[in-house]
Amino acid sequence: MTEFLPSILAVVALSLMVAVTAGVIYLTAVDWRDKRRRAREGSSR
Repeated sequence: MTEFLPSILAVVALSLMVAVTAGVIYLTAVDWRDKRRRAREGSSR
């Protein structure tokens, strides 16, 4: 078990980094879309 521990931890760390990166990309895209929508609605009034 102890010989697999470093590789298990590496896989867990990589998975968490991928999940956090995907979350940041998602939140950035949603914010960008909202800003575009608000700017479009503001210019049409």
